[in-house]
This record gives sequence, C-alpha cells and structure tokens, in this order.
Amino acid sequence: MNRLIVNRLPSLRADFTASLVVFLVAVPLCVGVAVASGVPAELGLVTGIVGGLLTGLLPGSSLQVSGPAAGLTVLVYEAVQEYGLGALGALVLAAGLLQLVMGALKLGRWFRAISVAVVQGMLAGIGLVLIAGQLYTLADSKAPGDGLSNLAGLPALVLHTVRDGGAATALAVGAGTIAVLVLWPRWKRAARVLPAPLAAVALATVTVFVLDLPVARVEVSGLLDAIQPPGFADIGRLTELGVLGTVLAFTLIASAESLFSAAAVDRLHSGRRTDYDKELMAQGAGNTVCGVLGALPMTAVIVRSAANVQAGARTKLSRVLHGVWILVFAAAFPAALGVVPVAALAGILVHAGCKLIPLRELRPLWREHRGEAVVLFATALAIVTVNMFEGVLIGLLLAVAKTAWDTSQVHLDIEIPEGDEPIQVRAVGNATFLRLPKLLDQLATLPADRAVELDLDGLRHLDHACATALNNWAEQHRRARGPEVLTS
Repeated sequence: MNRLIVNRLPSLRADFTASLVVFLVAVPLCVGVAVASGVPAELGLVTGIVGGLLTGLLPGSSLQVSGPAAGLTVLVYEAVQEYGLGALGALVLAAGLLQLVMGALKLGRWFRAISVAVVQGMLAGIGLVLIAGQLYTLADSKAPGDGLSNLAGLPALVLHTVRDGGAATALAVGAGTIAVLVLWPRWKRAARVLPAPLAAVALATVTVFVLDLPVARVEVSGLLDAIQPPGFADIGRLTELGVLGTVLAFTLIASAESLFSAAAVDRLHSGRRTDYDKELMAQGAGNTVCGVLGALPMTAVIVRSAANVQAGARTKLSRVLHGVWILVFAAAFPAALGVVPVAALAGILVHAGCKLIPLRELRPLWREHRGEAVVLFATALAIVTVNMFEGVLIGLLLAVAKTAWDTSQVHLDIEIPEGDEPIQVRAVGNATFLRLPKLLDQLATLPADRAVELDLDGLRHLDHACATALNNWAEQHRRARGPEVLTS
C-alpha cells in the first residue's frame, strides 16, 4: 500500500497543481458568463461546481473540464428574457435528460458527423453576437436586444461613450482587461504562475478599487439565495413549441460543443481517448443536476480543458478538485465578487468571443474548400440576423445541400469519330437533378447531323428526373435532327 501511494505521488502532485490552475481560469469565466447571460453571478459558479464534482467524476473524457460556456451565453440570455429566470432550470433539466437518452442510445459518436463548417459557423455567429452585446457592457450600458439591434446600435453607443465620462471610464477598464488578456501570455514566467483571465480581472479590480472609479460592480446575492429550482409551472411550459425549440437548441449545441472539445483535447495529450457516448451521458447528468438547481447549462470548455492539460494533469482528479476549490471560494468568499467591475468581465467575454471566430482558418478554407466556407459564412450570418436555433438549422440544411451537390458529380466523355460513325457519349458519376442543366447543356452542343450513342453504364446513380430528361432529349433528337440516338 505504501509503495502504491509513493508511486502515485507524482500523479497526485500534478493533478493538484493543475486543479488550482483550472480553478483560477474558471472563476472569472463562470462569473462572466453568468453576468452576460442575465442571471446572478453565483449561478455560473454553481454550474462550475457541478461540472467539477459530478461530471468530473463520471467516465468519458478524462482530462476535459466542464462548466458554463460562452458559446451558450446568447441563447441563455434570449431564453431568460423570453421565458423568465424561473424557466431556465426547466430548460436545462430537459436538455440534460435528452443528452442522457442520446448517450444511452449510443448517439454520441454521430455528433462527429456534423459538418465542421456548420460548427465553426455556429461558433463564429455566437462570437459575433456575444461581442456585439458585450461592447455595451464594456461601457456600462444596456444592450438593445438581439444581434441585429445590437449591431445597429453601435454608432449610438460610440456617441454615448464619448459624451458620458462614466461610460468612457468603464470602457477604459474593459479595454485594459482585453489588453492584459492578449499580452499576459507573452510573459511566460508570469503566465505559468497566474492565468491570464485571473490576472486581467485582478488588475482591473485593484485599479478600480484604488482609484475609486465610478463603474458598475458585480451584484452578489449569495450562493444559496441564487439557486432557484424550477417549479411545476415552469416544467409545464415544456409543452410549448417555442420552449421545446430552445430545449433542442440547448441539447444540440451543448452536445456538439462538448464532443468537439473532447476531440480537440484528445489531440493535446497521449492518454486515454474519449468515449463519446459516455461523455455525452456525463454532460447530460451534469445538465440534469444544473437544471434541478436552476443554474446555467453546462458544456465542456476548451479553454479550461486546455489549461488542465497544459498544467500537467494526468487523471480526472484535477477536474474534480477544481470543482472543490470553486465550492470553497463561493461558500467562503462570496463578497469577493462584489468588488469585481462588470466591464472587466465584459472584456473577458469580448476576448472569448473573438476566439470563437476562426479567423486563421478562413483564408485557406476559402482557397481550398469554397463550398465549406460559404456554409460557414451563411451559418454565422443566419445566427446574427435570425436567431441561434434557426441559424444552426439553416447551416445544417446548407451542409446537406452542399453534400448532395458534391455527390451529384457527373461528366460526359464525348468522342466524335471521323466519317459517319455514331458519336460516342459516355456518362460517368452520379446523375441527379442538381446536375441536370449542365448535362443537357453538354448534350445540346453535339452536332445536329450525326448519330449519337449514349452509354449510361458508367453512372453510379441515375435519378428519375435525369432518366426522364435523357429520354426526352433522345426523343427530341430523333424528331428534330433525324439521326438515331442509341442508349445503352
């Protein structure tokens, strides 16, 4: 037994150190996501605690860390505004139960079949809406509403900030926070000791306190006071069509983000690979408990997960301990949140929103896979202009249409021999209605005074529309041009 403990000491030490790093990264993100979602700051900590203590214990992905995520901020805010804070728990509870069912049905691995362009477009759209909304919070102002309204109101926000000293001060605090987030990782020695998000919030908080700046602070209500389990009336609203749509959006987006994060984390370490079905069930269990507590929905978060791996974590103990540290902090030092400037948290989320936009991948994607780039842009634009759920649906439909277009490739090998021998036309590929105009255009270029032999043996698929159109073309060729068309 003593030898076993001695052998595990290096692993325990590494997990303990990693848990502290993840805790320091998680706290400002938990609070920032909650404030941006329009709910008490403590609810973000509750989700972080559940993500560590419950989801962290369950099998699935050993090193990725779960908690409230910036990717769901926009959707949660819209849901709270439309249905009220009390209904949030019911929405999250239903989404968690759906995830449990999908995991039990072994559907986790199928999320890997979702088009990467749709996922990137979804994250980019979320990032744009998040940035547009948090720019108002940077200036201690209230955002007008949805993505388009927020974008349209930016000129007025600029004028208000220029004229209002308090708004300009808050903006300076938020901009300073973003600057620290960008520059701090370059100071490698300091970054190894203190994560950038915590350093940025700590510096902003100290600056505001020392200079006594007139900016908004986080409102604190206490951990137990913030927990609001859903009532029967809230659960009863799950029969409404709009509520069901929001539940589906929570489920699909949280599941996709978690499983794509798991795939990314697997590439960062050489340990045990993710079991996607078990991970989906772990996320579902966490969201079910978060729903019962009336907290924010949970996903696996790549920022925290990457910090966990880079800090040297070896087992799931690190993510469980990070939940313990959040619980201790929330229980023992709740008043510490009351001195944090809201603009600093907005700065963290603006920075997080920028990271959701795949700027580096856009140029090579456009150059090499233009269709995928179009799906990405269209998905992001739809999310900004319509809403999250319908935007993702539009992206999925476009991805399906693009796949159908790509698989309907068909071309004609045309050989025109000398003399009176028939023109040899061989069709190769998949002949579907999507390629029918191109197919008929090519046939229309054939000489009118020659017989044609059309060979269809090279077609892997010939749909009804194409078969009918080819028969009609052959009949018209016989009538109008005289020479016979031979089809094989």
